[in-house]
Amino acid sequence: MRKEKVERSFADSKELHGLRYCRLRGKENVREQALLTAACQNMKKIALHLSRVR
Repeated sequence: MRKEKVERSFADSKELHGLRYCRLRGKENVREQALLTAACQNMKKIALHLSRVR
């Protein structure tokens, strides 16, 4: 079960959030893009959770 959730998260990052190809060059820039993508995914999860609670 956990593996499926993790794999789905990576798949969503690649397909829905543009991590299939990096738009920037260099380790720091790629790291920044990955962190921003993860932050966006987390914000979407929080928003979904809050909408279900109300």
